[in-house]
Amino acid sequence: MSDLFFIRQKYLTYLSSLNHKIVPSAPLVPENDPTTLFSSSGMQSMIPYFFGEAHPEGKRVADSQKCFRADDIEEVGDNRHTTFFEMLGNWSFGDYFKKEQITFIFNFLIKELKIDPNKIYVSCFSGNKDLGIDRDDVAANVWQELFSSVGVSMKIVANPEEGLQDGRIFFYGEKKNWWSRSGIPANMPIGELGGPDSEVFYDFGEQTSDLAKKIHETEGPCHINCDCGRFLEIGNSVFMQYQKTNAGFEPLAQANIDFGGGLERILAAYQNQPDVFKTAAFWPLIEKIQSFTNLSYEDDANKKYFRIIADHMKAAVMLMSDGVFPSSKEQGYVLRRLLRRALRQAAYLEIKQETLVELVPVVIDIYTDFYPKLKDQEEKISQILQAEQLKFSRSLSKGLKEFERMASQQNELTAYLAFKLYESFGFPLELSLEEAQVKGLKIEKNIKELYLEQKQAHSNDSKSVLKNKFKSGLADQEEMSVKYHSVTHLLHAALRQVLGESVEQRGSNITAERLRFDFSYPKALTIEEKEQITNLINGWIKADFQVSKQTMPKSEALKSGAIALFVDKYPDIVNIYSIGKNPNGDKRGEDFISRELCSGPHVEHTGLIGEIVLAKEKAVADGIRRIYALQKSS
Repeated sequence: MSDLFFIRQKYLTYLSSLNHKIVPSAPLVPENDPTTLFSSSGMQSMIPYFFGEAHPEGKRVADSQKCFRADDIEEVGDNRHTTFFEMLGNWSFGDYFKKEQITFIFNFLIKELKIDPNKIYVSCFSGNKDLGIDRDDVAANVWQELFSSVGVSMKIVANPEEGLQDGRIFFYGEKKNWWSRSGIPANMPIGELGGPDSEVFYDFGEQTSDLAKKIHETEGPCHINCDCGRFLEIGNSVFMQYQKTNAGFEPLAQANIDFGGGLERILAAYQNQPDVFKTAAFWPLIEKIQSFTNLSYEDDANKKYFRIIADHMKAAVMLMSDGVFPSSKEQGYVLRRLLRRALRQAAYLEIKQETLVELVPVVIDIYTDFYPKLKDQEEKISQILQAEQLKFSRSLSKGLKEFERMASQQNELTAYLAFKLYESFGFPLELSLEEAQVKGLKIEKNIKELYLEQKQAHSNDSKSVLKNKFKSGLADQEEMSVKYHSVTHLLHAALRQVLGESVEQRGSNITAERLRFDFSYPKALTIEEKEQITNLINGWIKADFQVSKQTMPKSEALKSGAIALFVDKYPDIVNIYSIGKNPNGDKRGEDFISRELCSGPHVEHTGLIGEIVLAKEKAVADGIRRIYALQKSS
């Protein structure tokens, strides 16, 4: 049993002993949430319960959530940043609060994992008078008492910018110890949730590298949020108790807990290993990459390349296992960017691109003990990777030659040239930027913004999506988005009736303007099939069927005929949405049109939706089709 599995299982077992229901990880692509591309934290699926909606499993839940952060792609290369990671999480929805939460995490780290308490430091919120929120002395005092109980003195420091000062508990402002999905309070939109937090850090000891010395010379003495490498944040307890309103920050009706602890970072602390790539989470991949070349990971000149390949290939495998396929848009574009960046790093190490597919089973071996269905997808993932490798290798050498030619002519990378490389050779902007830095070229000011303008001008389809794709705030529950969510169920049912019950949903994306739906089917739909599907959906809408919700055990729900995308992601107690009665009955003679496990929201009856038309339909991967639906214009 690896230490990675041990820590994850130890955490879930421990929280279960504290009366938390253990729920499965949500997919890496959030279900029916158009405001974000990926699940970047464990709390995204928990938002309704902070407002008081009853969670099917009760007031205490915990999990290990798969996460992906695209913003960290360019950070990968140091000893701690990764794009894919697991977040150990526990939540209280109006049940326990600060004292209990801090005690739980203290006991898990110190008593369950037996981490040396002398290696632990913490931070708390220093308060904000303008917001009317006091300094969090409650949290600081709880930490102090707990460490005192194991013989460790925890001096409280109010001004950490002046250094450690023999302290262990430090007060920071909203830039460090306030948490919302939008960052600091000033950036939060109306309606967003947030609150002060308390972070836990592990001390790897004083750093003596040239980089650490330079940081201390330019930025001041070392403190727990210093970038020198001494301290690593391993957990964050958010006291989710406020909502931003027009009148300011108002307390929620219930005070909630939202804890997130990076599994890979806790593993690094457990092993006292400051390089996460030398832990069980990554080392098997590093060893495999070393076998492709005569170069060593221990050579500082090579570490960045090894780390990028290991991280990006792991993230790519996990994304593909959750139904993401390489493409030129949205999640697929990010996946393609990961793969192509990994392939380019392999070229720097003189590794043959086609050998990277051998990393797929290594990733699966790292995670198959907790995600056993990964093994079933190994062949398919390898095939997708091989196809992408072949596609990119054909254009890489030509693109590099063109890059060299352009560089020799003007000695500057501009947004126009970067976009030309993308259009002609499939070079992501980040790859062109890396090449420019390697060759010492100047880079046009604001190149990312100018590049995006170039790209938008050539893609009418992207314009409407990008307007809302990265907006902050709550998941989109506008009226039209809710209608389209209900349409996904009708569309799924219609596809299965017309094309056969082997059809399965493989993902969806909803905005207020349209619905995008991916499904398994080996060939393009005929005009007649599209007409039949459209007529079925609009017939059900016109019939104004009731949409009903039930809560029951998952096993009972599946026996009742309910279907689900990613069955394993649902907890033991689930919500089922059933739509109407089918006058003719389906092929099983059941009395519902659609019956699916789902978290909602939905319209109350189908007549509220309005007439729907099907737009373009196309292939997005081998055996996977994509279809668009939108409300018929009046």
